[in-house]
Amino acid sequence: MKTLSFLLQKEFKQIFRNPTLLRLIIAVPIIQLMILPLAADYEIKNINLAVVDVDKSRYSEELIQKITASGYFVNIGTTTSFDEAFSWIEEDKADLILEIPENFERNLIRENKERLFMAINAINGVKANMGGAYLGQIIQSYNAEVRMEWIPDTKVPPMPTISISSLNWFNPSLNYDFFMVPGILVFLVTMVGTYMTALNIVKEKEVGTIEQINVTPIKKLHFTLAKLIPFLVIGIFVFTLGLFIVARLVYGIVPAGNIGMIYAYLFLYLISVLGVGLLLSNYSQTQQQAMSLAFFFVMIFLLMGGLFTSIDAMPLWAKWIAYLNPVSYFIDFMRLVVMKGSTFADVKHHFMVICGFAVFFNTWAVISYKKTS
Repeated sequence: MKTLSFLLQKEFKQIFRNPTLLRLIIAVPIIQLMILPLAADYEIKNINLAVVDVDKSRYSEELIQKITASGYFVNIGTTTSFDEAFSWIEEDKADLILEIPENFERNLIRENKERLFMAINAINGVKANMGGAYLGQIIQSYNAEVRMEWIPDTKVPPMPTISISSLNWFNPSLNYDFFMVPGILVFLVTMVGTYMTALNIVKEKEVGTIEQINVTPIKKLHFTLAKLIPFLVIGIFVFTLGLFIVARLVYGIVPAGNIGMIYAYLFLYLISVLGVGLLLSNYSQTQQQAMSLAFFFVMIFLLMGGLFTSIDAMPLWAKWIAYLNPVSYFIDFMRLVVMKGSTFADVKHHFMVICGFAVFFNTWAVISYKKTS
């Protein structure tokens, strides 16, 4: 234990003597947590819309007003020429074109139907899909209003209809920040555990101090624990700042579930990702190699972890990668506990899986660490 205590003192002194490293570990994740949720928002607004209104009737004007009043679209101009509107798309001034044909109002009244044409700039696929869906819903809503105007006012009771009301559980206001902040916090803790651990060990390889440790009778287990524990403490500290300072004060997020259970899972998760960092350092000789390897795995963790894309929507081969990704389990765990208030019975599978990851990565890291004596 004395050997481990001396090693821990060395590690903490080495960390606190490097102010740049401290800023990277603490300040950068907090700033990112304050900024990233504002950008990672799938609710798209200010979609540039070009309107081709050939009809210029009361109905067409009401439809255009309803679209612009929705708050999702910005009418950059109304014209009678589709070619002119299409040139706005080519110049990247417009995202969508809505063409209202001639005799739109007359055909709607006489024929009880009419067609509208939408042209969507699909270079930005997400914006195109969401913009087209928003516009389609607004047109359907306007169509329902027009049909209600045509229903005659008689004493005959109206036909029975089915009314649907929606009740959103766990996030009633559909606040996208509540969904993204827990996941982004998980990713930032992952970066601290993976990047910093790998770079810290490889730096000792570059300056040659690790060779002095290798020729001592220090056990591999003690050396591994000495490298793991400081960043375990720092990871918990960063998580606490993010959960109780940024998430609560900036975004108003208060965990609905048990705080102690969150920290128990965080402890196991940090052991897992710290093991990944130790493992990467064993196979790297320079900090550049360690950063390249860490970036490769962290990007897979991010893109295949369910942070931005639901795992259920992924193809089968991608789902298998997500199931082997510790980040995906912690993101799901955080959303269940923080937003839904899930109990241990609901997340016991997550605990079992993360324990398996912790044992696997750290055992591999200890075995793969080559010591000269």
